[in-house]
Amino acid sequence: MRAAAAVDPVLLKASGGRISLPLGLPTLLLRTTGARSGEPREAPLLYAPDGERIVLIASQGGAPRNPAWYHNLVAHPECEVLAAHERSGRYVAREAEGEERERLWRIATAVYSGYDTYAARAGGRRIPVMILERAQT
Repeated sequence: MRAAAAVDPVLLKASGGRISLPLGLPTLLLRTTGARSGEPREAPLLYAPDGERIVLIASQGGAPRNPAWYHNLVAHPECEVLAAHERSGRYVAREAEGEERERLWRIATAVYSGYDTYAARAGGRRIPVMILERAQT
């Protein structure tokens, strides 16, 4: 998955979000503003669709800390997505809680079952579930 992460932003940009790695899984390029630096940041990620919304799992492969992109979204919820299937655009992020989080976790693990493995590896860290909703223009 790490090798794909290095190649994926190039494919996503070159194809306008239509081609990405790993093939067969829904992926996107998330553009955020750095939480501390204020600089533009990009992260290739798997996602799960929930109607018009995008669900992101801040798993970091089960690492004990949340990924940088999660902290970026908490500090600056406005973001941009480059993805296939007309999902590219401007979004606003928020963290799912309670029953909504549990429902979205099930949706995400149906897309990629590895999230359950990551949760077991996370050393007690509750993996955040982020929801991206289209920004109002």
